[in-house]
Amino acid sequence: MRIDNDLYQRILGEELRKLRRRRGWTRKELNQHLQSDISLQTLATYELGTRQCSVVRLVELCLAMDELPQDLLARVHRRVFTDEPGKVRLDLTRIVADERPELLPLRRWAEGRLRQPGAPREVRLDRAAMSWMAQLCNLTAPELLDRLRAVSGVEDD
Repeated sequence: MRIDNDLYQRILGEELRKLRRRRGWTRKELNQHLQSDISLQTLATYELGTRQCSVVRLVELCLAMDELPQDLLARVHRRVFTDEPGKVRLDLTRIVADERPELLPLRRWAEGRLRQPGAPREVRLDRAAMSWMAQLCNLTAPELLDRLRAVSGVEDD
């Protein structure tokens, strides 16, 4: 399995930003909770995924925001590797039952699949299929995966 460094770094940055925002902090407020002195520009580049941070710095950021580093990395890992071919399993009945408006195109697709004689309740999707479905829903693939996880019909194989 190859690691796309740029993608991994970008997703890590997005997760750091989400974590900070969940706490209701600005970068300046986060900086005040850190053990070491980091410029606001450096924090911004971590969140944008344009600069790598050391493991020690990542742990410091996580602990300042009351997050276990392994939990943050697990979310990053799921987002980066879930959409690898054969890695996303969807329960179509749960998708059909969900009423999120942004998932309407996906819901219609799932309904059509379930109407087919002998159709399986679950399907496995590859990266291309997830990208296509995300486009139909006017979302990015990671956004679609987040919403599908909320439906509780997505499992990593």
